Amino acid sequence: MHIEFDRDTCVGMYQCVAEWDAFEKDMDAGKATLVGGEEVEEDTFSLEVPEGEELDAKFAARTCPVDAIRLYDDDGEQLI
Repeated sequence: MHIEFDRDTCVGMYQCVAEWDAFEKDMDAGKATLVGGEEVEEDTFSLEVPEGEELDAKFAARTCPVDAIRLYDDDGEQLI
């Protein structure tokens, strides 16, 4: 399972930060940051979800008010 985060779409509500510690507040930019995420496209970051953190990743993706977070299963199918 992996997560993709579109930082350009992020509006800095930080709900993802409250749900999963893979996200941190970047107060200077007014946006969240996906810690350890690899930039796969401009302002789009990807991260393998560590085992045991799948539920937290799902909550983070579901709480994003602007759908800046997408979650994919191991087959590449979008879950959220």
